[in-house]
Amino acid sequence: MSEASYALEAEITAPVYETEVTDRVVDAITGVFPDADPELRHGELRATVDDLEHLSELLHRQEILDTARGVFFGNRRGDSFSFRLKKQAAFVGVVNFVVSDPGELGVVAVRVSVEEQSVEDVINQVAPPTEDGTPVDV
Repeated sequence: MSEASYALEAEITAPVYETEVTDRVVDAITGVFPDADPELRHGELRATVDDLEHLSELLHRQEILDTARGVFFGNRRGDSFSFRLKKQAAFVGVVNFVVSDPGELGVVAVRVSVEEQSVEDVINQVAPPTEDGTPVDV
């Protein structure tokens, strides 16, 4: 995925529960989105990034491109798509999508708004289609 090949804004939010250390929730966000600079507002951390390069690297490394594509396309709405990650996994830099039960620590919610290109193009760059488990050019 070439840098700056698309224009997007990813809004990231994560609740900070009373039993949690705020810095650990910040680490969960930055483990997947290293450019994020989360701010605490009303018991929730919020951040915005314009790059999904590290997320894409994690998806490739974990070999979960097909899963990611299913989640991204399944949560596509107009010029955006969204997904939720398990906070505990994100803390250690692992992408683990929340499909049903968020687990006891909750989720990191992400909403990606796309400009200039189609949502499909951005998804194809972040999580390209695969053939026999190997990414293929679109």
